[in-house]
Amino acid sequence: MDNHSIMSSDIKAEITQLKKDARAARIKDLKEKWHRFCKNRTALAGLIAILALTLIAILAPYLSKYSYDMVDPINAYASPSREHPFGTDAVGRDLFSRILYGARYSLAIALTSQAVGIILAIILGSIAGFFTGIISDLIMRFCDIFQSIPATLMAILISQAMGSGFFATTIALAVTTVPSVTRVARSLIMQIRGQDYIEAGRAITCSETRLIVQHIIPNIIPQIIISFTGGLSGKFIESASLSYLGLGIQEPLPEWGAILSSGKAYLRYYPHLVVAPGIFIMLAALAFNLVGDGIRDALDPRLRD
Repeated sequence: MDNHSIMSSDIKAEITQLKKDARAARIKDLKEKWHRFCKNRTALAGLIAILALTLIAILAPYLSKYSYDMVDPINAYASPSREHPFGTDAVGRDLFSRILYGARYSLAIALTSQAVGIILAIILGSIAGFFTGIISDLIMRFCDIFQSIPATLMAILISQAMGSGFFATTIALAVTTVPSVTRVARSLIMQIRGQDYIEAGRAITCSETRLIVQHIIPNIIPQIIISFTGGLSGKFIESASLSYLGLGIQEPLPEWGAILSSGKAYLRYYPHLVVAPGIFIMLAALAFNLVGDGIRDALDPRLRD
């Protein structure tokens, strides 16, 4: 075997070992962050609550005795009982079943809208942060315009223009996420783009798209995760607000805000119509807020034991 082959095999072995070491370091870092997250009891309680809500949404057909749209006028406005744990609404539908099925819509809207908003924000923030000039200025000025409008008002305007339903509500809530997260992504990328490894990538003629996708975005993921989880609690409130105003998910679909809206007219005489959905909205928002705070503390390198 010649010297060239020996050197090539040594280099390959060294590269393989470096990859293994890097993978082991990432796994160790993830374990450390998970351990720090688990030490935060309030964050862990929030995670347990989120898992419970997810299981409720998945197992709704098996946990409820009635269909969410089953009408029984004879039992309208029934108070909570063993047969109907949360009572019934104006047309005799079982509120317990509607709350369980409603978890599907509320969780899906919150998670989907936040994910879509984050993805759009990463794309815009990457363009604005990596490329300077008129493109960056235009993106940031549009963000200024949209951010000057309160998030709930913006969601109302978009929902009013697009109509009600799952898709329209998701887009309306996603748009409210974009301006603030775009700013975060842009500021992070502007700090990274001057690093030595980015300059090295340019020196070996890496394309700008490859630099952004493979070398810049992975380094801002921890902060993006914090923005994602931190904003979910607000999405529950905004989604419920739209449905409450008649702009989000509409009857007979059992979204929590829609259930709350349908019972508001009878609050004085039948408070159970709004108490149950209100509690679930509050618990979901609180749980995601606790988890978001826990993830932020776990990923913050300044908070070391």
